[in-house]
Amino acid sequence: MIITLSSTARDEFIDVTAQVDSTLRELGADNGLVHLFCRHTTAGLTVNENADPDVRRDMLLALRDIVSDDLPYRHAEGNSPAHLRASLMGSALMLPVRGGRLSLGRWQGVYFCEFGGPRSGRQLELSWFPAE
Repeated sequence: MIITLSSTARDEFIDVTAQVDSTLRELGADNGLVHLFCRHTTAGLTVNENADPDVRRDMLLALRDIVSDDLPYRHAEGNSPAHLRASLMGSALMLPVRGGRLSLGRWQGVYFCEFGGPRSGRQLELSWFPAE
């Protein structure tokens, strides 16, 4: 199943926890695992705190420091930093599901990590694996 979303900034963490839970309900999921795959080379996925928005801000700040925009990159499209940041975050997550919902810690959320935005039509592929 595909979850489609849009970003509004060049670099942005978008909380997709509710969309993943909603899709799991649509699929009739109960207990098992969900696999999420980001279908883009300038975006990624992560699980992190969802209570304090400053955590997302701080993560973006650190990623910009780790992967500078000012290096002599050669990629013709000019978005090498986005590719590097996406690779650092990763393109896939495997998460437990209990009672039809993501089984996350109290302060955790699932984030789509945009590094090449703003963009519309961004896609996450969701695969559901029921427990046996």
